[in-house]
Amino acid sequence: MREALLGLEWLLVAAVMLAALPLLVADYQFLLVGLHFRRLHYAKCAPYLPRVAVVIPAWNEAAVIGTSVDRLMHLDYPLSALRIIVVDDASTDATPEVVSAKAAEYPGNVIHLRRDRGGEGKAVTLNHGLDLVLADDWAQAILIIDADVIYEPVSLRRMTRHLADPGVGSVTAYIKEGSRPGNYLTRFIGFEYITAQAAARRAQNVLGAVACLAGGAQLHSRANLEAIGGRIDTTSLAEDTFTTFKTQMAGRTVVFEPHATVWAEEPGDIGGLWKQRLRWARGNVQVTKQFRRVWCRPSPTHRLGSVSFSVFWFCLFLLPVFMILASSSLIILYFSNFAIAWVVFHVLWIINALTYVFITSFVLMIDWVTGRHAWVEGVLFPGVISVSIIIAACFPRLLRMIFYDVLPLMGITLTFAERRALVLFAYAWLAGSMLVAYLGKAVEPRRFGRLLSTACIYIAGYGPLLCACTFTSYIKELRHAEMKWDKTEKTGKVAMPV
Repeated sequence: MREALLGLEWLLVAAVMLAALPLLVADYQFLLVGLHFRRLHYAKCAPYLPRVAVVIPAWNEAAVIGTSVDRLMHLDYPLSALRIIVVDDASTDATPEVVSAKAAEYPGNVIHLRRDRGGEGKAVTLNHGLDLVLADDWAQAILIIDADVIYEPVSLRRMTRHLADPGVGSVTAYIKEGSRPGNYLTRFIGFEYITAQAAARRAQNVLGAVACLAGGAQLHSRANLEAIGGRIDTTSLAEDTFTTFKTQMAGRTVVFEPHATVWAEEPGDIGGLWKQRLRWARGNVQVTKQFRRVWCRPSPTHRLGSVSFSVFWFCLFLLPVFMILASSSLIILYFSNFAIAWVVFHVLWIINALTYVFITSFVLMIDWVTGRHAWVEGVLFPGVISVSIIIAACFPRLLRMIFYDVLPLMGITLTFAERRALVLFAYAWLAGSMLVAYLGKAVEPRRFGRLLSTACIYIAGYGPLLCACTFTSYIKELRHAEMKWDKTEKTGKVAMPV
């Protein structure tokens, strides 16, 4: 009986330490960024200005589409080699009038393609535009973008140079959050985009396997689109990721170009962010299932099946599971063997601390302009309570001083039971942080909800909010919920720095 109990305890220890795996993998991924200079594609680049057809799906985008078209027409790119096809998905606002006016202003360069029946999703809308583009041989490359994005003047030229290499099928850019004036949530998103794009996609360049072409910046060679069927997948909410995987599985390279910058407006409220990220997260579940024969199966034609890329994917995809498993195991150990629980808890959070310091410092340096704007949100990305636990785990003497010296001076003396309750709270926090973050989403629409929701996100962390969204996506997919493309409302707040 004792041996069985000991075996169970060590199994619980292993379950707790499994939560350290995503942290160590994140460290490895960021270390790969330092090798990016060894795997740059620039040696195979050349000045190349193919005829580019820009396809923009638009449903009720009157507030943003005019500015986006104007910015595209002022790119540092030959106008004779640029056509903009705005696919109007049966918009009910002033989008048709705005696009028609732009078509008249830029004759031959801007085309208004109206769909009489809308609401079938972004992929269907894009395919309507691709049918027109691929019907003749004018376009040598196709750029798929969102209606609100703002391209910096040299961005397209920096992307097309990679297509000089016939082995490259697709190129994506660095999407940056550009809402001005923004708020706390857009600053969190701005910091997140440095980690998810400026850093993570550089690491993916090193591995030779890119997870996803940014939805607002997908440049394809014509040959690549035709090779994968000339269509965008309509069976998933992650049509951009499906296209990315199919491109690489067909033997062509996908390249992230960090010096091509595109600015986008991101949601300024949790409700809007939740709709967007739930769509993305459900799409990732669908990708994981659809490409299940790819994972950890190296192929001579692509690197998607490499062990490193598969570990990157699943550590992020299963992060909520690791968090719940770690908290549950710590709570059981708390009651079965407090001493072991205390040690393994400290080991886990010290690893967490090292990863937190390393990645936060790295991110703030890799894009110091965005970092300067969002450094507070960067520091508090894991939440106030998690940062407090990190400090307590790394400096136990400080914690003892607070409990036994500082609090008594304030007339507060914690009983043994109260101290144990705080320990139990810390053990449960990894899973609990997702609940508190979700609470922020739930209270936002209520009276004083914006204030309470903001407090919840700063306390619980932006990262746990994304994990809560990912966990919800599991449930939605298990229940076979309706696969609805919830559009993120845009208001034209993007202000690209001059």
